[in-house]
Amino acid sequence: MTNKILHAIQSGIKGNLTVPGDKSISHRAIIFGSLSKGRTVVSNFLDGEDCLRTIHAFRAMGVTIQKEGSNVTIDSNGIDGLKEPKQPIDLGNSGTTARLLLGVLAGLPFHVTLFGDDSLTSRPMDRVVRPLRQMGAKIDGRENGKYLPISIRGGAIQSISFIPPVKSAQVKSAVLLAGLFADGNTNIIEPTTTRDHTENMLQAFGGDITIDQKTITILTNQSLKGTTIDVPGDISSAAFFLVAAAIVPDSKLTIHDVGLNHTRTGIIDVLKKMGASIEVKEERHIGGEIIGSITIESSDLNGIEIGGDLIPRMIDEIPIVALLATQANGRTVIRDAEELRYKESDRIQSVVDTLQGLGASIRATEDGMIIEGNTSLTGGVGNSYGDHRIGMMIAIASLIAEQDTQLIDPACINISYPSFFADLANVQQK
Repeated sequence: MTNKILHAIQSGIKGNLTVPGDKSISHRAIIFGSLSKGRTVVSNFLDGEDCLRTIHAFRAMGVTIQKEGSNVTIDSNGIDGLKEPKQPIDLGNSGTTARLLLGVLAGLPFHVTLFGDDSLTSRPMDRVVRPLRQMGAKIDGRENGKYLPISIRGGAIQSISFIPPVKSAQVKSAVLLAGLFADGNTNIIEPTTTRDHTENMLQAFGGDITIDQKTITILTNQSLKGTTIDVPGDISSAAFFLVAAAIVPDSKLTIHDVGLNHTRTGIIDVLKKMGASIEVKEERHIGGEIIGSITIESSDLNGIEIGGDLIPRMIDEIPIVALLATQANGRTVIRDAEELRYKESDRIQSVVDTLQGLGASIRATEDGMIIEGNTSLTGGVGNSYGDHRIGMMIAIASLIAEQDTQLIDPACINISYPSFFADLANVQQK
């Protein structure tokens, strides 16, 4: 493991930037392309380790997938063309691949074993396993299927009406995917709206899905058709640069071609509430997704309370929002974010421990954290805990630290943003 020494910068974050393709949409483009008959062409695919695990999984089931840089071509005979894999499938660190793939495998007459790295093996899968068992899938694994490795024997599943017990797009998506194979129509009643990329993607591939207020209904026995998907830039990746420009003095940055899906723009709402100088321009709609540009300048920020329905719209951005709050005047309270304890690390504790180590005044609560600002960061040693979003948060924190910062395990950033450090260098004013 090679650590990285990071330095503060003397001037602002400026210029123009295009971030890599959206991680959530890249996963789903491969999944739906593999389930569809014909050819699917995906552009601006995120060439990160997690998304490559999804490609690996469907190649193991006989789908022809060609990749050249960020362009991917999928040739599939549809659901009927999938084959039982010959070996267990290694999912690496990808929780999205694990949970969504379980939804697909629930409806296929295969026996498949899924496993992952140490981090993924400690992340709960029972939230997905329980509804899939209700539908009739036979699933076993450590602690009765709570953790990987997991073995699943699918096929002949029944439809259900399901209320997700947690605010998780992955749980919703797994049940929707299983619903494609179920006997009867499957209903999901979602008390709090989570990211809707699965619903948008299903429609882009010609699927039949209805949304009536809080109820999502997916019809069974659908035949999906290959299509063309242009993946927007990932707003979760853009968030790190938005915060950098907001907290580094003399900054002005524009991020182009970024996804502005309303279920994902909580970070923009938070920046506006804190008083950031930010402008958003919606430019076009592609495949049910809104794509546009965001311009932000360094700003005088104020602490706020963050919770409720806002949390699912920014769950992956909370680590970088915690850093943002250290530079805001007054107190920021983040609540209703207990889901963070089940990410690549316990992100609540990891964020608090990391920022405390860098000089921030922050403490954990059961479902979030309390941050006191405005606080000068000292720098020092920041441990990513193998979590890509913690690693990127440390890198942004180093820009305003009084001393150099040592980032432990920067390689984990490749999971979602392989070009992160190159892009960060390009927007720094020399």
